[in-house]
Amino acid sequence: MKSLQISKNNKKILIISDLHLGAGAYFNGQRNLLEDFYHDKELTEFLNYYAQMEDVELIINGDFLDFLAVPFVNFYDDEYWSEQACLEKLKVILNAHNEVFEALFNFLKHGHKKIVYIIGNHDAEFILPRLQEYFLNKIPSEYRERFVFRVEQNKPYFPIKQLAIKHGHEFEYAHNYCEHGSIKKGDDDQYYFIPPWGSYYVTRVVNKYKEERDFINQVKPIKVFILKGLFYDTFFTLRFLFSTCFYFFMVRVLDFFKNDFNIASVCSKVKKELKLFHCLEDETDKFFDSNPGLELLVIGHTHEAYLKYHGPKRSVMNTGTWTKMSFVGLGNERNGTHLTYGYIECGDGDIEHYLMCWKGTNSLPFENYSSRASV
Repeated sequence: MKSLQISKNNKKILIISDLHLGAGAYFNGQRNLLEDFYHDKELTEFLNYYAQMEDVELIINGDFLDFLAVPFVNFYDDEYWSEQACLEKLKVILNAHNEVFEALFNFLKHGHKKIVYIIGNHDAEFILPRLQEYFLNKIPSEYRERFVFRVEQNKPYFPIKQLAIKHGHEFEYAHNYCEHGSIKKGDDDQYYFIPPWGSYYVTRVVNKYKEERDFINQVKPIKVFILKGLFYDTFFTLRFLFSTCFYFFMVRVLDFFKNDFNIASVCSKVKKELKLFHCLEDETDKFFDSNPGLELLVIGHTHEAYLKYHGPKRSVMNTGTWTKMSFVGLGNERNGTHLTYGYIECGDGDIEHYLMCWKGTNSLPFENYSSRASV
């Protein structure tokens, strides 16, 4: 692949995903242990840098905001998914990362700019029209139409015919949902978002244990976290495993028995839902075969940044995350935070694609140090 040479004339497409902006590092004067995003300055610089260029489309490929990590709203459990509660969570996030959103909206002011927001599973509440309206009203009216929400869950976004983008949660039973069937009107005439069971698992199980060990959602693959946890942090890991199994049994297995008393059928359904990610190689080949002319498929969701080639003019890119992660594997151990994003240049019917890592425009001689134990 040729070295990156940014052209002033070609159309440029930037793709970021899984930044997980939450309620901020502190909320009401107390440390917020559910916050995963700590790079407001770097993201602001990133947006300001590319705002100076002409003809740039920024695609936010899901989980930019993390509604599931904002429990700081005064609503009862059964009201947590109401449109009003979701709106309060949105206000909390906007207030916590004000500098980022100011840069995001200012990005649209310069040149031929466009922002497309593809909704993922951690920011799925954006399918509620009132939240979209509130967010869009923060953008000055003269360029508000340049910001577009995409709520279609099973329709990839094609900015050009050679490029397809989808978040990736659609491959998982636990996180897949239908945008049309997930909004219900209650007896109180208020609209509610009905999340997939994976979102309930995050808010009711993962968040509880994350407040004890903040790395609980940062170690991949999950089997490494479990094996190391059983050895180094036995009691905590056993409690987490028991809670996970009990939750899955109560909300999924029993539900299967209500509708189908066939043991074989129940076991088959359980196996499908426990498979956290379908074979991406098979899914990718099917996707390319069904979309002639496609050269690049971009996904997110798994937080693992990579660029893989599947034959001539067939590539798959995962833009990773801007949160701290630890990937442990034979010959492939990576720790820390890598501010990765996709960069695509389009011109003369061809595209060039790169998986980039933002390093910022300046650096300080110090950084925040956390002494909390990690796996």
